[in-house]
Formats: sequence, C-alpha cells, structure tokens
Amino acid sequence: MLAAFTRQWARQGRLNRRAIIFGGGQPCDQFIAAIENDQDSDIQICGIFDERGDERAPDAHPDYPKLGNLDDLVDFVRNARVDVVVLTLPLSAEDRLTQAMRKIGILPVDVRLSASSTKLRFRPRTYSHIGNVPVIDLADKPITDWNLIAKWAFDKLVAALAIVALSPIMIATAIAIRLESRGPIFFRQKRYGFNNELIEVYKFRSMYTDRCDANASRLVTKDDPRVTRVGRIIRKTSIDELPQLINVLRGELSLVGPRPHALHAKAADTLYDDAVEGYSARHRVKPGITGWAQINGWRGETDTEEKIRKRVEYDLYYIENWSLMLDLYILARTPFALFKTDNAY
Repeated sequence: MLAAFTRQWARQGRLNRRAIIFGGGQPCDQFIAAIENDQDSDIQICGIFDERGDERAPDAHPDYPKLGNLDDLVDFVRNARVDVVVLTLPLSAEDRLTQAMRKIGILPVDVRLSASSTKLRFRPRTYSHIGNVPVIDLADKPITDWNLIAKWAFDKLVAALAIVALSPIMIATAIAIRLESRGPIFFRQKRYGFNNELIEVYKFRSMYTDRCDANASRLVTKDDPRVTRVGRIIRKTSIDELPQLINVLRGELSLVGPRPHALHAKAADTLYDDAVEGYSARHRVKPGITGWAQINGWRGETDTEEKIRKRVEYDLYYIENWSLMLDLYILARTPFALFKTDNAY
C-alpha cells in the first residue's frame, strides 16, 4: 500500500503544501480536525505514520490511511517530496521525539510539532502556524522560495561562463589523458545527491582504465600505482573535477555545497554513514563542486574517522548558515584552497 501511495503523491500537482503526520491517536485526530476546519489552510494531508501497532495507534484514521512506521516515513519523503512533517506527539514523549528527530531531521523538509499535543502554553512568538493551527518549529528546509531560484540561476550562469573560460584547460587535459593511456577521457561514478538521490558524477579519468574503482571501496593514497602521471597532476590541482560543471548545468550539482561522496567511500575501513551519526543530513541541499569544508582544509584523503567527522561538521555549518554571499565567498576562496595539496592525491 505504501508504494502505491508514494507513486500517487509523487504524480500529484504542487498547488498545496503536502504534509504527513507522525503520531496517531487523539492528538493526531485533533490536529486533522483543526486543519479541516480551517478554510484558509493550504495543507494537503497525505497520510499518517506511527511505529506503534496497538490500540493507541489505530490502523487507519476515518479519512487518512496509516502508511507505516518511522522508517517508512523516511522512504515516503524521499520518493514523494513532502513539504512538511507534523509530529503529533506530547512533549512528555521525549524518547519518541528524540528518535523521530534523529531520522526526520536529516530530510529536506520542514518539521513541526503540533502545539495541540501538549497542555503547556508558551509565549506567542514561540509558535508559527499552519493555517490557523499553532505549531512549534523543529527544523526548516535550508533553502526555499526565492533563495532557491536565485541559487539555481547563479549556478547555471556561472557554470556556463566557467566552461567557456576553462575550455582551453579542459581540452588540454583531455588530450593529455588520451595520449598517456588507453580508455575513456571521462570517469563516471555513482554518488549520493540531494535527498539521497543517486546521481552520476563526471570527472576526468585519473587512473588506468583496468584499475578504476567506481565504488571508491579503496582510498587513493600517496604514490598510488593506480593513478597515472597525468592523473596525479589533475588530482592535486582538482582539474579532474572540472567536468562536474556539466553536472551543474544538468541540475544534479550546485557550484557550492557539500561534496558528493561515492556510495562505498570509507574512512579507516568504516563507511561514512556508519562513522558519523546524521551523515545523511548533508543531503538536505544539493551537493557542490566546492564547499565550506574544502576551503577550510578538509579535502583529499579521509584515512581516519576524525577527518570525515570534521568534513561533515563543516558541511552542516554551511547548510545551517547558507546565503548567496557565503556561496560567493567560498567560490572566491576556492582557488587559494587548491594550493594546499597535502592531503590531495
């Protein structure tokens, strides 16, 4: 049933804000009733999720289906592009709230706690509203509305100009790769993009064709025999990343954002997702060619868990403090950061 509803809501138009509810029972019923009684509300409820299966969380609301548990909620948001998740849980349910936010907080959605779920009353400025229904803000989409349009336009314009300006370097690199070793000029690799979607990222090939590691299951180290002579130069200078300007034009990458990582990338033999709690929160925005972590020295080899934790720390800072001026600052600093090649192999 969940798969069918996911496809249905993925096809629906975007006239209203799509909402899903986590938490069943009476608090959920109260929130739904308040929304339905608000004629000015632009909220369209898709369904209800609850991890409980007893009488406290009935299988279905009279008008809305129960679609699954917390993990099902995450999958639904990934595929159906929900706008807001409303938690209809009491503040006293601290463990459930903590567990829910640990998983929902990594998603690119607004997260709200229904104020009707608690008898506590705070100052008016504590609340925002969904229609006329008071809620408490727990998390916001990092980039929305006109900011999203401005970043999109900035990416497209600058990427197009950069391809033209850097075309001599890109052509020379392509010729050098072709002359040194057999195989394709470009290397394509699956990586996680916005909202954990799989994207195919372009790079100039820096390894011998028969030694390429599409899954990044093994870190590139100093004097790695898999890397060609041309490859060492273009990896040190990050010239191998220039084809990702094509990904920007295709809408898969941004110029600035957390760097996209390969599916099986590891730090000290530990997958990134296992090494850092909340790692996927990096995917709340579109990944970038360069980022806040890179200009602050966290680029290149990740041979320890501490290095990937620091990268994620800087990535999350960027997400929480994004502005177009910050993007411009990062782009301006990037050429200078490329001179620091201690960890770039």
